[in-house]
Amino acid sequence: MQFGIFSVGDVTTDPTTGRTPSEHERIKAILAIARKTEEVGLDVFATGEHHNPPFVPSSPTTLLGHVAARTERLILSTATTLITTNDPVKIAEDFATLQHVADGRVDVMMGRGNTGPVYPWFGQDIRQGIPLAIENYALLHQLWRQDVVDWKGQFRTPLQGFTSTPRPLDGVPPFVWHGSIRSPEIAEQAAYYGDGFFANNIFWPKEHYKRLIGLYRQRYAAYGHGTPEEAYVGLGGQVFMRRRSQDAVREFRPYFDNAPVYGHGPSLEEFTAQTPLTVGSPQEVIEKTLTFRESFGDYQRQLFLMDHAGLPLKTVLEQLDLLGEEVVPVLRREFAAGRPTNVPDGPTHAALRARAESATPETSAVTGTSEATAPERVSR
Repeated sequence: MQFGIFSVGDVTTDPTTGRTPSEHERIKAILAIARKTEEVGLDVFATGEHHNPPFVPSSPTTLLGHVAARTERLILSTATTLITTNDPVKIAEDFATLQHVADGRVDVMMGRGNTGPVYPWFGQDIRQGIPLAIENYALLHQLWRQDVVDWKGQFRTPLQGFTSTPRPLDGVPPFVWHGSIRSPEIAEQAAYYGDGFFANNIFWPKEHYKRLIGLYRQRYAAYGHGTPEEAYVGLGGQVFMRRRSQDAVREFRPYFDNAPVYGHGPSLEEFTAQTPLTVGSPQEVIEKTLTFRESFGDYQRQLFLMDHAGLPLKTVLEQLDLLGEEVVPVLRREFAAGRPTNVPDGPTHAALRARAESATPETSAVTGTSEATAPERVSR
C-alpha cells in the first residue's frame, strides 16, 4: 500500500489573515511539501496540471524534476496530466526524460481536467473530450512501447517512422493511472490497457465511486488482465488534523467556508458526513480512511490533499508530521492485515521491470496497433 500527497497548486488568500501568497511563494511551498513528504516516510508526491489562475503548476515535469534531484526514494507522479490538450508525443518524451532523471521513480495520471476553457487555449474542442482522451492515450501507449511508430488518427497529423526520445528507462514505460471523478469511459479505458484507475473521491458520495471502481474491476477482468481483486485502484482524500478534534474543526472552518472548490456550499459538517473529507484527530482520520477498503476493496494507493484553500505552509508541514508519525504507520499495519495474497502491491519501476522481464507474448499487456485502437464505448 502506497501513501502520499497530491497538490492542486492553488493560490488562495488565507481567510484568517487576508494575505495571498505570490506565485513564487506558492511554487516554493509545493517543493518544500514534496521534500517533507519523503522526510515523514510517505511514498508518493503528485502535482496537478492547470493552465489558469488561481493555479500555478502548469509544468508538472519541471516541478517533479526539481523534486527528483532532492529526494531519494519518493515516487513522483502527476495528479493529472491533461491527455486531451497535451500532445502525446510531448508527454511521451517529457515523462521518459523524467524517468531517467529520477532513476525510474515516476508514474503518471492521465485526466481531462476540470477547466473547460483550457481546450480552446490548446486548439481543441471540449465536446471531443472523451474521444481525445481515448485517441491520444492510444498513441502515447504505442510511442512508449514501439521504437518506430507509424500512426494515423483524427486529432493530430499522422506519424511516419517516428521514434520518441529518450526511450523509457530499461524499456519500461511509467505506470499509468487514469483519473476520473465521473466518466465510465475512463474506467473502461483503464481496464482495457490493464492500467490503474484513480478515483479522486473528494467531492461526491462514495456510492458514485463504488460504481466507477466496480465497473473498472469488472472490465479489467473481462479484458484478461487478472481477477477484479488484482486491478490497480487509487483513491484521493482530504484531511485536516489537530490532536483534539474540536481544535481541528475550529481552525479549519474558515478555510473550508472560503475555499474556491467547495466554499459557500454545504456546511463543513454536511461535507464531512457525505465525502471522504476528515477534519478531526489523527485517530478519526485513521478510522475513516480504513472504511475506504470496506467500500472499494483492497487498493494500492491513497493520496491526501492537504495544501489547499489558503492554508499556510507552516500548517501544512505540521499536518504532514501528524500524518507521517501517527496516521500512516497505523494505516499500513491495518491495511496489511488480512490483505489477500493475490492483491498486488503499489506499482514501482522495479516491479514493472521484473514483470516485463518475465513476460511472454501471451501474457504481455495490450500493445496497440498502427491505428488508434481503444474501446469506443463503455461495455455495460
